[in-house]
Amino acid sequence: CFITGVAGFIGSHLADRLLSLGYRVVGVDNLLLGRRENLAPALAHPEFRFEALDVNDSEACLSFLRAESAHAPIETVWHLAANSDIQAGGNDPDVDLRLTFMTTYNVLKLMQALQIPQIVFASTSAIYGEHAGLLREDTGPLFPISNYGAMKLASEGIITAALERFLKRAWIFRFPNVVGGRATHGAIYDFIKKLRRNPAELEVLGDGTQEKPYLHVGELIDAMTFLFQQFQDRLNYFNVAPGASATTVRFIAEAVVKAVSPGAKIHYTGGAKGWVGDVSRFSYSIEKIQAAGWSPRLTSNEAVELAIRENLQPPAASH
Repeated sequence: CFITGVAGFIGSHLADRLLSLGYRVVGVDNLLLGRRENLAPALAHPEFRFEALDVNDSEACLSFLRAESAHAPIETVWHLAANSDIQAGGNDPDVDLRLTFMTTYNVLKLMQALQIPQIVFASTSAIYGEHAGLLREDTGPLFPISNYGAMKLASEGIITAALERFLKRAWIFRFPNVVGGRATHGAIYDFIKKLRRNPAELEVLGDGTQEKPYLHVGELIDAMTFLFQQFQDRLNYFNVAPGASATTVRFIAEAVVKAVSPGAKIHYTGGAKGWVGDVSRFSYSIEKIQAAGWSPRLTSNEAVELAIRENLQPPAASH
């Protein structure tokens, strides 16, 4: 397996799991958000190889992958490299063009050059835009309201087009908000950073009523690897989420304050949205993934509480 964004929050957990399942894993990361220390367990494994590369550097990646596949061909690309800072993409649309869409475009070019037949793509709830009611895999029309969601949707489009040209098989997993140890972004990560900077007050964007499903990274990896092994259709696509449960920003803020700086005041900036492009509330239907044989164990609130504990541990403990 080849993982893009392997040193990131989700990529590093995925590498650990695939290695434990007996796969040989090679990975690249530009280390903009990924951290080399996230790879400590993987780097100790004899079947893992890492190179600090940007997947948009096609020549360097092609050279690396040719060398790594010389004695054993790469069968599957797990494409996780993307911009994960939605606010940054709102301020500068080039961020998501370069780091979210072009990474997918260039990964597909690498796959065609090396005749790699399968891709697993990390997509997002942001492709759906704003809809009332449960989001199902066939919900439409799809009108994303963030550059991030738009470039993820465009990425899904060029992957399905590649199925017509050369790809044998694709899995598309639409993530909700994912939380857990090794996080590099997100509300929990941001709140902990803010409170360490100012233990007396926590500023929270919006009014705290924003409500979304939060899934623990361990359960996300469980779902992805289960579906990858069990489903072999030409195109496999699933929402992955913690059932019908969801968590408010107020719950997260109060839980982080309790854990980090009890007594700190919470200041809400106001408004229904935290930032431009923020889908302030949504809920996923997971009927399709449950019918496939996978169900989450944790509710959204339980995932958040576990993630807060994990993010307060020293880095070595989170492994």
